[in-house]
Amino acid sequence: MYKNFRVLIIEDETSILNVIASYLENAQYEIATAMCGQCALNLFHTFNPHLIILDLMLPDLSGETICEKIRKSSDIPIIILTAKSDESSKIKGFTLGADEYVTKPFSVKVLVKRVDSLIKRCYNTLSTFSFNQGKLLIDHQKRLILKNNIPVNLTPSEYDILFLLTSNPYVAFSRKMIVEKILGHDYNGYERIIDTHIKNLRKKIEDHPKDPKYILTVFGVGYKFGGSHEY
Repeated sequence: MYKNFRVLIIEDETSILNVIASYLENAQYEIATAMCGQCALNLFHTFNPHLIILDLMLPDLSGETICEKIRKSSDIPIIILTAKSDESSKIKGFTLGADEYVTKPFSVKVLVKRVDSLIKRCYNTLSTFSFNQGKLLIDHQKRLILKNNIPVNLTPSEYDILFLLTSNPYVAFSRKMIVEKILGHDYNGYERIIDTHIKNLRKKIEDHPKDPKYILTVFGVGYKFGGSHEY
């Protein structure tokens, strides 16, 4: 259900980090981990997560500082995970922009459910995405695509690319980024294969493939999704 949704875990205790990562991977999330603040900020820009789990006590930057920096440019859902259980710390966390505040010790199973709930609420994963007044409908749960109410058959790679772009509307992805996120870091093929997938996708979902409205070329970068999204 949550395949291709990315979670960045920022936690300096290895045992806690590994347990959370294992549970979320079993729940079909794609995971990146950081054990220090600067590494976390670098990953935030390169990994492009859908959700962050953030410990407040890190060896270099504080979690509060990281949260504040991220909130200057993003409204990504953030779950604070910390031993700081006093009321003032909780108030400060929410003031800085946290969506959830979980204190240690905690249940990993409950944490996963909190992640599921935030992803569902923020990205509407369990219902159909509608674009451009219903001309394009995408049900990510059923992996179903409708163009003008007619089913569209996509290959797995075409669907995964469309899922990536529609989950991050107006975000430009380079060919390399798409290859890594869809085909994996170990893929050794030619990056221009993405151009072929995009060309085929446009033939299937665009009214005029040579004048696309959904999958747009960002010159010098790659591609982005430009459809108007309605829930």
